[in-house]
Parts: sequence; C-alpha cells; structure tokens
Amino acid sequence: MKSILIVEDDITYGMMMKTWLGKKGFQVYTASSVTRAQKMIETEEIDLILSDLRLPDRDGIDLLKWLGKQGYTLPLIIMTGYADIQSAVQTMKLGACDYIAKPINPDELLKKMDEALKGGARTQGVTAGSVSHKKKDEMPASVSATDFLEGESDAAKQLYNYVKLVAPTNMSVLINGASGTGKEYVAHRIHQLSKRAHQPFVAIDCGAIPKELAASEFFGHVKGAFTGALTDKAGAFVEANGGTIFLDEIGNLGYEVQIQLLRALQERKIRPIGSNKEVQVDVRLISATNENLEHQIGKGTFREDLYHRINEFTLYMPQLKDRKEDILLFANFFLDQANREMDKHLTGFDLQACKAMEAYHWPGNLRQMKNMVRRATLLATGKFITINELADLNHPATDLKASMPLRNGEMEKQHIMEALRQTGNNKSRAAQLLGIDRKTLYNKLKLYDIEEAL
Repeated sequence: MKSILIVEDDITYGMMMKTWLGKKGFQVYTASSVTRAQKMIETEEIDLILSDLRLPDRDGIDLLKWLGKQGYTLPLIIMTGYADIQSAVQTMKLGACDYIAKPINPDELLKKMDEALKGGARTQGVTAGSVSHKKKDEMPASVSATDFLEGESDAAKQLYNYVKLVAPTNMSVLINGASGTGKEYVAHRIHQLSKRAHQPFVAIDCGAIPKELAASEFFGHVKGAFTGALTDKAGAFVEANGGTIFLDEIGNLGYEVQIQLLRALQERKIRPIGSNKEVQVDVRLISATNENLEHQIGKGTFREDLYHRINEFTLYMPQLKDRKEDILLFANFFLDQANREMDKHLTGFDLQACKAMEAYHWPGNLRQMKNMVRRATLLATGKFITINELADLNHPATDLKASMPLRNGEMEKQHIMEALRQTGNNKSRAAQLLGIDRKTLYNKLKLYDIEEAL
C-alpha cells in the first residue's frame, strides 16, 4: 500500500481528500503546515506528497527546498488555485514533479499520482523509479516518533510560545487546567526544552498518595522510621536531583506536607523521615492543578506562601472545545497511535464522524478523545471509523456539567448519581460528564456514601 502525505491547511478539505484517497487504497497522512509535514516525513514512511502552495507558516516552495537540503528524494505534487499557476510552474524548476489546479479533478489527480509513483515524473533531480524515503545520509539518532501533538489553533500556539519562553529559566511553573487537557505533557515539554533536559524528570500524583505517606514519597525515609519502613527509601526530591520534579494535582496535598514542601523549596534541603541528616537537593518544580488554589487559600486548606512559591509563572491549558481547529488533527493523531498499538490499518474517519467530532463539546478533553478513538479503532470493521463506533457522539448523554454545575450538599450528590445512571455506573465516563477527574469522583462517592445509595 502506497502512503500519501497531504499538506493542506483547510482541515475539512484535507480530511475529505484523506477519506477519498483512503477509499482508493492509499495509506494517507495529513499535515496542516510545513512544520507538521516535516515532522511527519521524519517519522513515517511516505511515498508521495500532495502539498498546497499557500500554507500558514511557510509555503510549498519552502517545503521543496527543505526536502532538497535534507536529502529526501520524494515526489511532490503542488495543489494550487488558478491565480497561483505561475508560482506552481516555478515549483517545477525547484523539483516538484507536477502541479494540479484547484478545484481538483479526481481523475486528473489520480493520473498524476500514478505517474509520479511509477516514475513518469521527475522528482528532486532523480527518476521517480528510484524514489526513496530515506535521506542520503543516515537519519540522526535524535529523530523518533512523535509522542504528542501540540496543535495549531491560536490557543495552542499561545500556550507553546509561553512554554518556550519559560522552559530555559529556573522559574517554578504552575499549570492550571481541566482534567484531560494534557498538563503532564506540557510539564515534560518544559523539562525537555530546559537546561535540565538530560537530568531526571520525576512525576508524582499528589491525589493518589495517602496523606500519611506523602512526606515519605517526597523526602524518603530510613529503615525503621515507622511501621512498614523495612528498608531505606530515597524520596522523589533525591531521585529528581539536578532535574525536574512534577507534582500533579498539588491541591490535594495535606497542610503539614505543604509546610515541609515549602521548606524544601526555600532551603533546597530535605530530611528523610527518621534521619537527623539533611540532604542538599537542586530541583526545578513544576506543579499542576485542576482546582482553584486561591479559593483553597481562602478556605484555609492551601498555604498562601506555598502558592506564591510554586506560582512564579502560570500556564493555562485550553480545553479541547476551545481548540476547534485541533479536533480533527488530534483525532487522526490518536488514530495513528491506536493503529500502531493494535496492529490495525484504519485509514481515517468518514465525513459524518468528522462533523460529529467537530460539533461535540468534549467534557473529558484530550484524554476522553484518546480513549474514544482507541475504542473505535478496536471496534471498526471497515477502513474508516464511522459514527457507529463513536458511541458517545452517536448517543450523547446530557451535558451535566453545563446544565447543572456542581454544588455542595444534596444537589451535588444527586448530580453525581444522575451521571452514574446515565453512564451505566461507568465511573470514568461519569467523571468526564461531570467535568472532574476520577480521583475527585471517588472522593465524592466516599463523602456521600453513594455506592450504598445506588
């Protein structure tokens, strides 16, 4: 099966082309900018590129020049409007094997693609029959498959501009955002772009640590310090020494541990439980929360001095529903991941599924989409994921978060019980409907004795 890369900034048009070419038997990838196309070319086996001439970051000519400099010998067909035919002809001199005018004639495009793939068109100074995806020299060891997609919406661009600004500094960063928006990835990205990139990155889920064990997790303990301390243990601060420590859901920390954490950050020293020796540590702190820490300060459950210490720079994570331009990009990205994981070869999503995904509100954000796409990939029997495999989109439940915000007391309890009823007691989906994470939901279930009430 030949693989095609479509470089087109009109997402809907690109998806329509992907679906159509998929039905013709091609493996199709899409990118909406030159930058994304370059990453795709470096990580996937591509046989032919169909590129728009005008793209958001650069244009098809820049992509051609980059291919030449990198030593790729890939056939590239330029797609362009009639007004840019002269520019398209210019691309032929730079190595494009052909061009086609928009609106595209399907039969003409297939003919040109067939010629390019079989060797009837020139490409990058060699015959198309000798086309190879590899560069002239070996690929550098640093090139690896992309494990995340940043997105190309205005909200995503602003977020990652801030990430690039703060990453080289030693400032403590607080990442604020709803569950499932990708906070831990952003923390990883900051670490990767920092001067500590070759040192450890240690992540701690503060919401999953029992309060009585939190100090041990952070600072370690010596053998016999408490019941169950059978051996010495190095805490997260020692493990992350020289690198970055990421505290997810930091708002769940107990008050006493907050005091110890503040001291460790201020003095750059920690004392393992049961030890009389202090250990010097050098870590950069990145924290994340989906709660309002200022509200917790007002209630007296979060220390104000710690808040200011961890909040030298704040990043706000946009929700997926506010990143409309990224929805189909992420859907296809997660599909590619699922295809590799399950050894399947789905081509994409049909048009109805695409429209449904763009219209959906995604209360669980990227985590919900990833899970939904993985499930759909497993269920799909054809080449395309349809609305039938996207159960949440085909039979959307009431948006509880939007229709009835969570409040304290009996109303909140009824709200949670309704979410569980709608999802058949599926706690993960119920949490998504409520707009909270699973840990918070489990805490609420315990608080209101809901398991007994069902």
